[in-house]
Amino acid sequence: MESQRPFLRWLLMGIAAMALFSVLFLGWVTVQNRESTLAIRPIAQNTSVPDGFSIWHHLDANGIHFKSITPLNDTLLIKFESSAQSAAAKEVLDRTLPHGYIVALQDDDSQTSAWLSRLRDTTHRFG
Repeated sequence: MESQRPFLRWLLMGIAAMALFSVLFLGWVTVQNRESTLAIRPIAQNTSVPDGFSIWHHLDANGIHFKSITPLNDTLLIKFESSAQSAAAKEVLDRTLPHGYIVALQDDDSQTSAWLSRLRDTTHRFG
């Protein structure tokens, strides 16, 4: 009887460890494959938003794929499948767009994205 107790204890610890690993892995996959949005805004009010075709050209020339480009008020929103794509696009657009535009990560309402945006480098380019 006593020889079965250590086995049972090891079995329960193994199951608990597998469950914890599964939860952590699913959380990591969810964070890594998260849709991301960049917003391009003009700094001055008399400056117009760049057209979507020129943005598409810059991103395509650098091999960056995106889901959609949508104008909204005085902002151009670009949706990406992952945060890695949006980070690469931010670097490219910071280099290629003329001065006078702010390229920034569009914040979501969820707690996770707020937490991640604090950890990411969200520098803005002004003038």
